Amino acid sequence: MRKLLPISVLLFFAVSCSTFKAVPSGTTEFRGIWIASVANIDWPKNGNDGLAKKKKDYLELLSFYKALNFNAAIVQIRTAGDALYPTKLAPWSRYLTGTEGNPPKDTTDILPWLIEQTHAHGMEFHAWLNPYRATMSLDTSTLAPTHDFYRHRNWMVPYGTKFYYNPGLPEVQEHLVSIMEEVVSRYQVDAIHFDDYFYPYTIKDEIFNDSLAYKAHALPNQSLAEWRRSNVDSLLKKVNVRIKNSKPWVHFGISPFGVWKNKTTDTKGSLTEAGQTTYENLFADPLLWDKEGYIDYLIPQLYWSLDNKPASYNILTDWWASNIENINLYIGNGPYKIYNNADKAWDNPLELPKQLNKTRATKRIDGNAFFSAKSLTANKETIVKTLKKKVYKHKALTPALSKLYEVTLPLKIAIKEVKKKDDGYIVEYVSDTDLKQVIYLKKPELTSKNIIGKQYLNPSDSFYVPRNIVKGKKKCYVVFRTKYGQPSQLIPINLTSTHEK
Repeated sequence: MRKLLPISVLLFFAVSCSTFKAVPSGTTEFRGIWIASVANIDWPKNGNDGLAKKKKDYLELLSFYKALNFNAAIVQIRTAGDALYPTKLAPWSRYLTGTEGNPPKDTTDILPWLIEQTHAHGMEFHAWLNPYRATMSLDTSTLAPTHDFYRHRNWMVPYGTKFYYNPGLPEVQEHLVSIMEEVVSRYQVDAIHFDDYFYPYTIKDEIFNDSLAYKAHALPNQSLAEWRRSNVDSLLKKVNVRIKNSKPWVHFGISPFGVWKNKTTDTKGSLTEAGQTTYENLFADPLLWDKEGYIDYLIPQLYWSLDNKPASYNILTDWWASNIENINLYIGNGPYKIYNNADKAWDNPLELPKQLNKTRATKRIDGNAFFSAKSLTANKETIVKTLKKKVYKHKALTPALSKLYEVTLPLKIAIKEVKKKDDGYIVEYVSDTDLKQVIYLKKPELTSKNIIGKQYLNPSDSFYVPRNIVKGKKKCYVVFRTKYGQPSQLIPINLTSTHEK
């Protein structure tokens, strides 16, 4: 139940929000939202819902965040050894179909539709897969016969209340890599995304029993901790290679737990007092991934308030910005805590906007992502209004891939023909480069304020300009983006010399 605040406090916050000043955004800024399917957190709301209801609910989420000028949806399509798409590598997810292993009753594959609609709303589709979590409980009676628990029992390690894939087995690594490779090759995803679940969070007096795999596969004199980290590193390296071999423009991103190490255990660590760390407990080393280029972007989960004593958003934002040097860096925020946390800072409607201001004011950071999608859709009107009117007032482009993947600029693009329709124009073009998007501009300059629309390009050599975009003008201006995210030079389109279609 939402906690009710005193009227005097609400009035104070309303005045504060009205006077809040947002740090201006740049032309590019990652604005992502996690859409969690596990336990039906965000979508689908119920696996037994009909297809029409599922589509309606998904479109409502997209429309909500499109109105806030978000540009990326991180959609969970694998939760625990399952899949929200047809594959021989995993059973159908119960969170999509109601019963694990049973196919949907009214569609063969909803994933292409999800991607298509996400693109139609001007957002990238980041396919979020959980690699190591195999089950959500130790009760395996509801698992499908095709689940890896039954097909490969020796891959499973019980720990706490769940089963996990053993990261130290080469056959497990190859299986997980094949899953990611299949998604990239079959679907028009913009990215593959992993969250913070690598080796499980430490549970007191519990043992993750991978001793046999350690004995069989560890290098001489390699400690258990070093070996576990090397297993995670190896998986990421292999996934990255398979992605780039298939579609080099597809991003690979990870959202690790927000504390690498505390300074008390490593002078390079952050001035925090986290009870667990991504390096020592989850055996994940994002600093190495950045150095070696195993991934394209990082979204540390900083789900704490600005001045939280054990782990401060202010301190950790600065720490990550100082320690990630090569890949794109965004920050993960936790609006699910608003009005619903023991930390009273989350009762302030300006906590989240101030966090976004901190991000924008910190060099090296290129945006944010929110967990999770439903967090702002109810009882957060004051905060949503501040985001819409001030923080995300203008549209922005997602950041491009690193310079390793850049193509030579300027691009060779030419407008062939413009065909007039009752409701707009069909523009045919030729290009020497594969293109991802066309950006409509209000004025002949690529700035956040001038972006009035975005359209994802199909493999065809034309795109559509709605009449409301040009509003009777004789000329409009667009910028194309390569599949790697680079913007082209400004392209003017003459709307007076057109043919009727």
